[in-house]
Amino acid sequence: MTEAVAGEGFLLGCISCKRREEVPGSAIVDWHYRAPGTEEFVHIFQYEYNNPTILHENFEGRLVWHGTMGTKDVQTGSIFIHNVTYNDTGTYLCTFHRTLYLPLDEGHVVISKEVELTVVEKANPELTAVISEIMMYVLIAVLQLWMIGVLIYCYRKISAENEAREARKAARSQSKLSQPKDPCDGIYLE
Repeated sequence: MTEAVAGEGFLLGCISCKRREEVPGSAIVDWHYRAPGTEEFVHIFQYEYNNPTILHENFEGRLVWHGTMGTKDVQTGSIFIHNVTYNDTGTYLCTFHRTLYLPLDEGHVVISKEVELTVVEKANPELTAVISEIMMYVLIAVLQLWMIGVLIYCYRKISAENEAREARKAARSQSKLSQPKDPCDGIYLE
């Protein structure tokens, strides 16, 4: 999920979970951007409990916080870019500055994640989507062939039963015709 379509929106995902939920904490999330061919990151966004701040004019009005809301202990630090442009191509750096409130002291942890973003004119289908679509059509074809085989098998079985029933009927009719109607074989007693 590192290809964005020009003119559409794109979610830059970033997650940092604590190892122990029972330890209270707080986090500040920073997003930085580095354009292709440059070496330095530019600070573009910061989120500190209920205060999302866009820090770069190129992203003004286009970045929206899509991370954890309503708590100081942020676990998801995702941002959404509206109206992606080709100038948004580059490397994004998400950094969690987490403070853990331990019984004896505070612990500070910094976790960073880089996301490479490429902006394209038209969305390319993902390999898994293409494979799953191919498998779906293959499965449909196989199931239809199996169903045809089952229908042929059932038709033959029913047809054989009907022929056997008709043969039994004919044999009974033949045996009734061949039996004499007079049980006395033409000898009459007076």
